[in-house]
Amino acid sequence: MDQNKHNYWEGKTISPIALDEKMTITQLVDDVFDGMGYNSKRLAEACHLFKSMLDENSTVCLTLAGAMTPVGMGGGIIKMIEKGFVDWIVTTGANTYHDLHFAYKLPVHQGDQCADDNDLAEHDVVRIYDVYIDMQRTLIAQDKIIQTLTSKAVEDNKFPEKFSTAYYYKTLGEGVLETAKNPERSFIASASKNKVPVFVPGFADSSIGMGTSYLPILANEKSGSFDLDPKDFVDPSPTMDVLESAAIVHDSMIHNIPRGVLEVGGGVPKNFLQQTGPMISQIIGMECPGENYVIQVTVDRPDTGGLSGATINEGKSWGKIPKAGEGNVIPYLDATVGVPIIFAYALENCKPRKHKKLGERLPEITRELIKAARLNV
Repeated sequence: MDQNKHNYWEGKTISPIALDEKMTITQLVDDVFDGMGYNSKRLAEACHLFKSMLDENSTVCLTLAGAMTPVGMGGGIIKMIEKGFVDWIVTTGANTYHDLHFAYKLPVHQGDQCADDNDLAEHDVVRIYDVYIDMQRTLIAQDKIIQTLTSKAVEDNKFPEKFSTAYYYKTLGEGVLETAKNPERSFIASASKNKVPVFVPGFADSSIGMGTSYLPILANEKSGSFDLDPKDFVDPSPTMDVLESAAIVHDSMIHNIPRGVLEVGGGVPKNFLQQTGPMISQIIGMECPGENYVIQVTVDRPDTGGLSGATINEGKSWGKIPKAGEGNVIPYLDATVGVPIIFAYALENCKPRKHKKLGERLPEITRELIKAARLNV
């Protein structure tokens, strides 16, 4: 039998890795990881795919699950925003909330994952695995800052009758830029400055959601009323989130711009981004192939049915990707290890891109989506 019939041997020959004390990130990825197997090979593929997204000027979305900012991931996100490598973001409320600690120099420290949590609680120390956050000096202080900035935006009539979470975070970011000691350390501030929309579809499931929900109570305390006044609510609309995110994808489609996504973990941010294709095709009825390129960095298993572990190829049946097995890769790695390497590889190998400024274009492109949808009825 001809052993080359199926091209089994077309892959690189594996050799013992050659490390060098002066290696760059690019050399580590291209000369070491790319010649290995397992998740080192997948990580190299992810680095190369992210570079391809940027080189083709794709509209790139970053989805961010869990709580990555307390361990400092926000610094890498800021750099990706500044270089024009990320055009829009979908994340959890936790990441936006903890991101702001650094702008206001509120205490966040390395800790011990084996600590006595009863003892920590007695000393007002909040633990996120091996990260310590001060209840009073950080969390309570942050809550008051968010409430103050949001209340001022309400007083200044900055919120329209209906608005998305992207609009809320644009407004909050403007407040951070004006009041924080170190706004350059906040990705929310950087996103606002560079017109990168930040969607938080689980807005209510966060300390920011809790803090803004308290504002009507504070307003009624001043008035002496026990009935909440709708004008005091700061209530981002899920409908606007769905329409504006779909509009970003639709805008890329009509201008023949490729679309790519780097998914950090899974959860709601992953699904919210990936539902944009089905929103356009399944609900509106216009053809949409989904995302051209997808990278997911996760440690979750696919066989339990949880979305965080769902393979990208599974999304083909939903219309979330054009073709299974092409243009996507999943390195099964801790995101705090894999994502900084992907970011660093891009910084070494890609030129800065012109900002797409999708944030300021959201009203216009949403109207275009609605117009196209009505013509399709």
